[in-house]
Amino acid sequence: MDIETEHYVKVGKLHIKKNLYEFVKKEIMPKTEIINKKFWISLEKILSDFMPINALLLKKRDDLQKKIDTWHIENRSTKHNPAAYKKFLKTIGYLVDEVKDFDINTESVDDEIAVVPGPQLVVPLDNARYVLNAVNARWGSLYDASYTTDTIPQGNGCRNIKKYNPIRGDRVIARGRNLLDRHFALERDTHKHVTQYFIKNNHLTVHFGDGTETTLLKPQQFVGYTGKPDNPDSVLLSHHNLHVEIKFGDALFIGRRDHAKIYDIHIESAITTIMDCEDSVASVDTEDKLNVYRNWLGLMKGTLVHSIKKDGKTVKRTMEPDKEFIGVDGKPVIKKGRSLMLIRNVGSHLYTDMVLYDGMQVPETMMDLMITSLCAIHDLKGTSKRPNSLKGSVYIVKPKMHGPDEVAFANELFARTERALNLSKNSLKMGIMDEERRTSVNLKACIKAASERLVFINTGFLDRTGDDIHTNMEAGPILPKEEIKQARWLQAYESSNVQIGLECGLKGKAQIGKGMWAMPEEMQKMMKTKIQHLKAGANTSWVPSPVAATLHSIHYHRLNVKSRQIALMSAVKVPVDNILDIPVMDSKRKLSPLEIRHELENNAQGILGYVSRWIGQGVGCSKVPDINDIALMEDCATLRISSQHIANWLHHEIVTKEEVRDAMKRMAVIVDRQNRDDKNYVPMSYDFSGSVPFKAALDLVLKGRKQANGYTEFILYKRRQEQKKHSLIKTI
Repeated sequence: MDIETEHYVKVGKLHIKKNLYEFVKKEIMPKTEIINKKFWISLEKILSDFMPINALLLKKRDDLQKKIDTWHIENRSTKHNPAAYKKFLKTIGYLVDEVKDFDINTESVDDEIAVVPGPQLVVPLDNARYVLNAVNARWGSLYDASYTTDTIPQGNGCRNIKKYNPIRGDRVIARGRNLLDRHFALERDTHKHVTQYFIKNNHLTVHFGDGTETTLLKPQQFVGYTGKPDNPDSVLLSHHNLHVEIKFGDALFIGRRDHAKIYDIHIESAITTIMDCEDSVASVDTEDKLNVYRNWLGLMKGTLVHSIKKDGKTVKRTMEPDKEFIGVDGKPVIKKGRSLMLIRNVGSHLYTDMVLYDGMQVPETMMDLMITSLCAIHDLKGTSKRPNSLKGSVYIVKPKMHGPDEVAFANELFARTERALNLSKNSLKMGIMDEERRTSVNLKACIKAASERLVFINTGFLDRTGDDIHTNMEAGPILPKEEIKQARWLQAYESSNVQIGLECGLKGKAQIGKGMWAMPEEMQKMMKTKIQHLKAGANTSWVPSPVAATLHSIHYHRLNVKSRQIALMSAVKVPVDNILDIPVMDSKRKLSPLEIRHELENNAQGILGYVSRWIGQGVGCSKVPDINDIALMEDCATLRISSQHIANWLHHEIVTKEEVRDAMKRMAVIVDRQNRDDKNYVPMSYDFSGSVPFKAALDLVLKGRKQANGYTEFILYKRRQEQKKHSLIKTI
């Protein structure tokens, strides 16, 4: 490609965008002891050695897909034969031989990952406000989370109104006492009757109204306190490796109304947070990416600040300090005030012109790895004002990997990056997103390929569903989306992930995670259903907000994850054949016109609702109203499902191109209505031919079958860049 040298700095065979070069040199490099030129020369060598391998691995994806397409086409006239299909997948190398039993041997893993179960947030790294909210969500107010959500029903005088409602408040306080009784029981009586908490003979002691006193049934649950022993400001309790802080004081209204002067109960909530460079981020150029990197650098230095306007005043948000208590023995007890941070780099299929090697665009994931690891040196060297890892590790989640060869490739890339940055061996830890079909069916081999640095596996059922649809595009028309959720392969995939993780020794060493609760306004439903993730054996699970993290943390008190994992280790193993089950409709099934229209409109509305913001405003993750006006957390994964689903039905003539276009136009009107109060939103229905978001939505469907693995980024990036140029021209 032509290189505009005035926009690039040349180092060896590299051309680096000037603003990226200056950012690395002036903002990241100081105090890392890494020499600027050596850094870029190291990156050049890595690109020289690894770019050809990356290209071959991507070609292998395409080659395997072509072979699978051909097999389905050639066998379309006969009934599906699972045994023959499995044999075929082994023959072409899609399904590898199972490896012998082993245990991962990852070392220097922080407790938040190894032994502390709890909620996990995923937050777009390009939004400093969201980032700070997430990292500071390690502790959350049970009172606020209960009062402001639908977990307290609105009936019987409990309406959530602008003015404080004492009836609703009493329900919240009762919930707090119930939590204390359930998990921090007293030797006798109940927390509901306590009038005073104090420390006596190194024990947490309570008074009742009748003048009697008692202690905790399990005294070891008392960890520490703040203030004075006879009149503490707070007390810290522990259960299932999680902490709860009871806060006292009558300066606030709630405390004055409470007979024990409890004004709040803070719960350890978001134990870990994934800072996301990928599916929840709309980063399409150097300007966007520098914003992502700059926020990560601020987190690693502990200096990230974001200012907001509140009640006419400017309020600065910063990273919370650690909490300090007086321990039972009188010595200080320090508890982390922030969520432990992981970072998710982009997938290996994305290339960027921010750095050119010999005139060629480079894999963005390699640039991500080098630069985000360089930022993390500030934390590793102990110079951060708000330390992240206490064990000297950097936690990097790798998405979109297909099978053990790609994991082995990433493992070697991590090792080379460590050597380039003078980092200790295996200090770069790896998280594997189990979100691609070839990884799911070969998960044990994938874990083996990174067994010395693995800290995380997670089921991402949204991306996984998108990949399943694309992989089996030629197998036949895919089931309606709601029916896919009940398909045999999906249930097998969720169970198998946990079983294999436990089989490979992840218990007590790494996270086994589950996917996102997508309805941020439906917290009552979340509390009823999300405990199933713990029952399935997961020691972490994704939630969409700090409030959701606080509520979900209650599940980890209710259920002992460690005991559950031990019980599951003897469960009957899920056969890989079940995961290979293909979610196609029975050939005899005929959908009604109403069923087809409903499915098409539902998909189209979801695509447009998300794409209109991604393309129009550069928002990669947000609450997007669905066709029924229910707010759902949407990112590229949900987009992948919807676009591939319509592409599949289009390919198998369930719908026509004309029906797709008409549905898109109808749904664009609805999406425009749903966003009418957003001053930054540009309507699509006024000019379909000129609307870049609308054209992007059509591209995702009409060109969906030809998109590698059904990924959406190729179209999204191109259209977003077009939109930014269009907006710039209009501004000028």
